[in-house]
Amino acid sequence: MTAAQAAGADALARLVRDVADFPTAGIVFKDITPLLADPDGLRAVVAGLADAGRDDDGRPAVDKVVGMEARGFILGAPVALELGVGFVPVRKAGKLPGETHAVAYALEYGDAVLEIHCDAVAAGERVLVIDDVLATGGTARATADLVAACGGTVAGMAFLMELSFLPGRATVGDVAVTALSVV
Repeated sequence: MTAAQAAGADALARLVRDVADFPTAGIVFKDITPLLADPDGLRAVVAGLADAGRDDDGRPAVDKVVGMEARGFILGAPVALELGVGFVPVRKAGKLPGETHAVAYALEYGDAVLEIHCDAVAAGERVLVIDDVLATGGTARATADLVAACGGTVAGMAFLMELSFLPGRATVGDVAVTALSVV
């Protein structure tokens, strides 16, 4: 873990609150809104996530950052700025204008479809995927499939938190995963 990632982990420990029984009974929701409201904490997690997209010399090792709707947008766009690369949104079906690639995938509570613009990632570009939580890995795996459909390569994935009691890492496969906090 880099110094920036350790600082991001500290910000998470201080600023993420647990909300019991949300959205349903038995679930403990990790609320990141206090983190987002704290500029120093947000700056720390953005720097920590960005380190997942750097080489050993600290230079950007990716061409794009991809974030999934919606918290991946909030985190991914500033990570892209930190790295000096472009940001690409992955959205729910029907939200992007123009030609898109689509992937259907299973959720714990049903099915979903994600889309990316066909021209959002160029062939051969290396991508860092960003989201708030790695749980079952379905959304992250679907996003990786969309990047591949564009001709890009997922160089890594970075998350604020990983729920280690769920199969997220196994689902995403042989991709470097960085989590600032493992629960």
